[in-house]
Amino acid sequence: MSQEVLIVPKREKFGKAAIRDLKKSGMIPAVVYGLNEPPVAIAISPKAVARVIGSDAGMNSVMFLQREGTDIQRHVILKDVQRDPVTGRLRHVDFMRVDMSLKVRVKVPVRLVGTAIGVKAEGGVLDFAHREIEVECLPSLIPSHIDVDVTDLKVGDSLRFDQLSLIPNVALVGDAHQVVCSIHGKAAEEEVAAEVAPVAEPEVAKKGKKEEKK
Repeated sequence: MSQEVLIVPKREKFGKAAIRDLKKSGMIPAVVYGLNEPPVAIAISPKAVARVIGSDAGMNSVMFLQREGTDIQRHVILKDVQRDPVTGRLRHVDFMRVDMSLKVRVKVPVRLVGTAIGVKAEGGVLDFAHREIEVECLPSLIPSHIDVDVTDLKVGDSLRFDQLSLIPNVALVGDAHQVVCSIHGKAAEEEVAAEVAPVAEPEVAKKGKKEEKK
């Protein structure tokens, strides 16, 4: 669990002009909500957020958020990030307050391990259908990722959510029968039983006067 401490100022001004001023100062807008408390608008350094996202725990890092000018720290996790669709730069961040004694629901990335027999020896194709899974657990137990060993999968085999190995006290949320990944045989080229002869276009009657014989 990350113990990163992010010191943030409260946002007092809003609107496009205020956001432009934030960006000029190297900050972006963010909001903190959760635990039945009012949401609070803050500003934060996108570099600090990028550092958290790039850590082992990534989006599920549990960190301290400290209001600038105070000693009060709150545990939070990243709930959502918005990026510029062109540059990919961070534009806005949502933080969710968490109580370390209460369970939370988060989505955890799935990581495939090994090379499936069905791919390596049977010429199959791996279909990675669900790249993350929702779990419920205490904030301190949030896994950074869930490893799925696909080595023994043959063509026609699949792995469902309920077949994954989760650590104790981490529970699956949602439909346990959803398929995480499967191995399909390569699609054979369709054989045409009989070639369909191209349909001849109907002859268009020639219009016009016939040549008169002299």
